[in-house]
Amino acid sequence: MAPLRFSANVSWLFPELPGLPERLQAAGRAGFEAAEVAWPYAEPPQALASAARAAGLKMVLINTPRGDQEKGEMGLGAVPGRQAAFREGLEQAVLYAKALGCPRIHLMAGRVPPGADRAAVKAEMETVFLENLRHAAGVLAQENLVGLLEPINTRITDPQYFLDTPQQAAAILQKVGRPNLQLQMDLFHWQIMDGNLTGNIRKFLPIVGHVQVAQVPDRGEPGSSGELDFAYLFQLLEDEGYQGFVGCEYRPQGDTVEGLSWLRSYWDRRGHPRSSQ
Repeated sequence: MAPLRFSANVSWLFPELPGLPERLQAAGRAGFEAAEVAWPYAEPPQALASAARAAGLKMVLINTPRGDQEKGEMGLGAVPGRQAAFREGLEQAVLYAKALGCPRIHLMAGRVPPGADRAAVKAEMETVFLENLRHAAGVLAQENLVGLLEPINTRITDPQYFLDTPQQAAAILQKVGRPNLQLQMDLFHWQIMDGNLTGNIRKFLPIVGHVQVAQVPDRGEPGSSGELDFAYLFQLLEDEGYQGFVGCEYRPQGDTVEGLSWLRSYWDRRGHPRSSQ
C-alpha cells in the first residue's frame, strides 16, 4: 500500500502571508510536493506557474470561477440563465490549468438562486448542470484534463449550494457518463451531510479523482480535536488503494507550520523522505 500524497491548499493554509506566490513558497518549505488553489485568477497564470516551480510544487487542482460575487454567486455550473458565463469561466480555468500544468478543475455547481425553493428548481438546475457538464467534458478532453464535482454541505457551510451529497453527485456523473468527469471527496462536507464515511469511501472511491480533508465541525487541521479519526481514515484510503492527492483544505487553528505536526507524524510513520524537513 503506497503512502498518501498530500497537497497544500494555499487558499486556506498560510493565511498570515499576503499572496499566493508567498504561500506556495511556504508550502514548499514545509515539505509539500503539491499544491492546489481555489481561485488563482487574481494572479497572472505564468507568474503563478513560476512561483510553483520555484517552490518545487506541482499544481493539482483549481476551481472554475465563482461568477458575480456581488450577487452571491459561488460557481455557475447548475445556475439557470448563466450557461454562457459558465462556459466563459471554463475557458479561463482551462487557460490557467494549462499554464500551471494542473490536471484537474473543480466544476463548481453553484447556488440555488435567491428566493427560489430548492425542491421547485431542482429539476431545472440539474438539466442545466448536465448540459454544462457535457460541454465541459468535451472541452477538457481536448486538453487531457479532468473535471471534478464536489458536494458542499448545506447544513453549515453553504445552505444554498445545489450539489450537497455524494449520492446526488454520483447520480449526475452517471447521467453524464464521461470518463474525464469524476467525484471530489471532501471528508469535511461528507461527514456533515451523510456521515457513514467508511461505507461512502468504499462505495464512491472508484469514481473519486481528488480528496480533501478538514476536521469536523470547526474545519481545523486533521490533528485538531473533532469528530473524525484521521489515522483510521488515512489507513482506509491506503487500504482501498487511493492513488490521488489529499488536499489540505482546512482553517489552521494557529501557526500553519506548527499545525502540520499531524502530517509530519504521518510522514514519519510511512518513512517519507520529506519527514525530515
